[in-house]
Amino acid sequence: MARVKEDYRSLTGAQKAAMLMLALGEEHTSRLFSMMDDEEIKELSQTMANLGTVNSSLIERLFVEFADQISSTGSLVGSYESTERLLFKSLPRDRVDSIMEEIRGPAGRTMWDKLGNVNEQVLANYLKNEYPQTVAVVLSKIKADHASRVLGLLPENFAMEVIMRMLRMESVQKEVLDGVEKTLRTEFMSNLARTARRDAHELMADIFNNLDRNTENRFMSALEERNRESAERIKQLMFTFEDLVRIDASGIQTLLRSVEKDKLATALKGGSDAIKDLFFKNMSERAGKMLREDMEALGPVRLRDVDQAQNAIVQSAKELAASGQIVISEGREEDELVY
Repeated sequence: MARVKEDYRSLTGAQKAAMLMLALGEEHTSRLFSMMDDEEIKELSQTMANLGTVNSSLIERLFVEFADQISSTGSLVGSYESTERLLFKSLPRDRVDSIMEEIRGPAGRTMWDKLGNVNEQVLANYLKNEYPQTVAVVLSKIKADHASRVLGLLPENFAMEVIMRMLRMESVQKEVLDGVEKTLRTEFMSNLARTARRDAHELMADIFNNLDRNTENRFMSALEERNRESAERIKQLMFTFEDLVRIDASGIQTLLRSVEKDKLATALKGGSDAIKDLFFKNMSERAGKMLREDMEALGPVRLRDVDQAQNAIVQSAKELAASGQIVISEGREEDELVY
């Protein structure tokens, strides 16, 4: 059996954590595992499996260090900053940024990141009542594609004034940026939070979209018995894999570039002929042949896996629609395209 490094100083953080987990025993280890995400469990389990024999002196040294670090501080204070510093010691920046963004959630992102998720019409309605210089600062801080859509919605004369300010604008002083950010946070974002309550039926439609097929059918049937009107409204608001037929050809081609091919193969295994035709006719003959071969190679697929794959593609379509890269028609007559 392999033997772990004898030199304590050469141990990695993952090896120390693995040693500690093994030394704590099954009961404590299982409780710690329950607090970790899948990636952490996978990484730690792999390290534990590869530890081999560990010298008792290393275990003793580990616990002494562990106890010293806890007792030397008097108390432990966890914060976003301290967590981020620890992560930077063992992970690359892009991974740390991704993890911290998930931990912080929307409230932890910068004001400019938040504005990037605000509908351009909502943002334009607010900015048109601000000073042109303020609007120029805001538009210079958000992404260019979002800024262009906001600019296009402002009154023409006002927009031209903003453009002129942006052209003349050099580096913005930190005090000015801080002032604009503070105003946006206290006035705009707080008001937006109060007015952004979603319709309950829209919320339930999103929840139903993410249920597996059997659970969705069960809940929908029960809801139809209690409140048929609400059930019908939720059905109308739901966007399912089959609703992708409401996307035009260029939109489907854009969607194809953003989805994983293995997910598409699994999703189409449970799709209707209409939805299969929609994807195949927007692919090259070679790509279509490869996809059909992938679908055949999958053999029988669990319904749960099909639902998960279809939901992932639906979410990709929604994100592309939200960013303006594709258009999902509502299925009404006025949404039909004229060539």
